[in-house]
Amino acid sequence: MPLTPIDIHNKEFSKGFRGYDEDEVNEFLDQIIKDYELILREKKELEQRLNEVDDRLGHFNNIEGTLNKSIIIAQEAAEEVKRNAQKEAKLIIKEAEKNADRIVNDSLSKARKLALEIEDLKKQSKVFRTRFKMLVEAQLDLLGSDDWDHLMEYEVDATEFADKDS
Repeated sequence: MPLTPIDIHNKEFSKGFRGYDEDEVNEFLDQIIKDYELILREKKELEQRLNEVDDRLGHFNNIEGTLNKSIIIAQEAAEEVKRNAQKEAKLIIKEAEKNADRIVNDSLSKARKLALEIEDLKKQSKVFRTRFKMLVEAQLDLLGSDDWDHLMEYEVDATEFADKDS
């Protein structure tokens, strides 16, 4: 067990025949007591500061641990968000591709339908033209026939018809 200032103060030395000067020894002991008290006080202050520093270090270690956990959680959350965004992007692309395929197929179907309608209209137009040409040619043949000339040769007396009506 270490000495205390009181132990030093209460220390009694036995007196011998040619011993030391008692006043000098007491003065030196008083100086030792003061220095020892100062050292003990400083030691106590340093121990308190050490305890405070240990407490703060513990606090900062807790903060560091919490921050590390928070960083890990944030990284995991970021990875999860990234994975979800990639999944959603894939779904959006898939849906867009489906819609594009549907639109292309609908357009091709409409184009085929229009092409068939155009071909049908061409056929109908050709038939109409042929029939109309035949009709016009038949009318021209009628106009060019001799029947018109024979009609002009008939002579009709209008007076003959007038007597019958009365």
